[in-house]
Amino acid sequence: MATTEHRHLATLLSLILTFFFSICHPQVVAVEALSSLKLNSRILQDSIVKHVNENPEAGWKAVMNPRFSNSTVAEFRRLLGVKPRSKQDLSSIPVKTYPKSTKVPKEFDARTAWPQCSTIGRILGLVLLMLNLFRSCIIGHCGSCWAFGAVESLSDRFCIHFDLNISLSVNDLLACCGFFCGDGCDGGYPLQAWKYLASSGVVTEECDPYFDTIGCSHPGCEPAYPTPKCVKKCVNGNQLWSDSKHYSVNAYTIDPDPHSIMAEIYNNGPVEVDFTVYEDFAHYKSGVYKHITGGAMGGHAVKLIGWGTSDDGEDYWLVVNQWNRSWGDDGYFKIRKGTNECGIESDPIAGLPSTKNIIKEVASAGGVTDALY
Repeated sequence: MATTEHRHLATLLSLILTFFFSICHPQVVAVEALSSLKLNSRILQDSIVKHVNENPEAGWKAVMNPRFSNSTVAEFRRLLGVKPRSKQDLSSIPVKTYPKSTKVPKEFDARTAWPQCSTIGRILGLVLLMLNLFRSCIIGHCGSCWAFGAVESLSDRFCIHFDLNISLSVNDLLACCGFFCGDGCDGGYPLQAWKYLASSGVVTEECDPYFDTIGCSHPGCEPAYPTPKCVKKCVNGNQLWSDSKHYSVNAYTIDPDPHSIMAEIYNNGPVEVDFTVYEDFAHYKSGVYKHITGGAMGGHAVKLIGWGTSDDGEDYWLVVNQWNRSWGDDGYFKIRKGTNECGIESDPIAGLPSTKNIIKEVASAGGVTDALY
């Protein structure tokens, strides 16, 4: 009798937990615990490449990406640094919605719309590799995608609104936001990252460069790094930390309707989005991605910069990833638009750049009014 009661209790508990996760973690799919055998297996599989490429409905090409040629499933999952959050987190910030009458083009690429803004299309591992050779696999040591997506989008928007071509510091956000943003290199919350950008701001990359000075010349991008310490001191002694700070006016989400997302990007610049990554995504090379096969690996944050329609008539989002140029379509990927593929349309997040600390610069350029929201 006791065994039967225990079984019923276990079933009830399972149902309660399933309900809890369904209402509290809608954006990023909860990832099941994996066996040690699975975690130690290779993320790249010939069977997945074959399954995708032989599927006439796939719409994209899969390959054995050299970026992950030596990576295990455990190492790949370390890249996926977005933590699931509850709906309650969204209640405290505004939601921006655009009317259907707002005009947007059928195709758009922020790189060509604002060609003066070099940060928009920057893929870590090429430009920064020339400056710092250690960055060929920069996020491989740390699940910091949540921080990169936010800081890069804000950097782009400073250029778009104020004509300031600056690179802001991911390290400041990663190291100094603390538990408010999550667990640093072990993952974080994009929404909290934008709140930090509004309340505390971030310094420039020149002031506080990214902490990983070793890079990934060795297999699997090991070791996994702990979160760097918050120093609050510019590496250049002539720069003041407080003077180097750049802020967002606020943080807001965009209505998940594709039209509002397009209107936001078209009017204000790239936004940060997150989505659930499945095993097949590691194999992406070209085309318009949609999930075909493989289990959920975790949540990943990226920068959305445009949209279009493929030659096959499939609508897509154009996205900047930071797994370097050896992955995907020269570091970029396209993903199906209008169906909330893998949750990518669930909660776009952004903020407008603030004139705080740069009022004199902006005033001389005549762009102060652009920051008002």
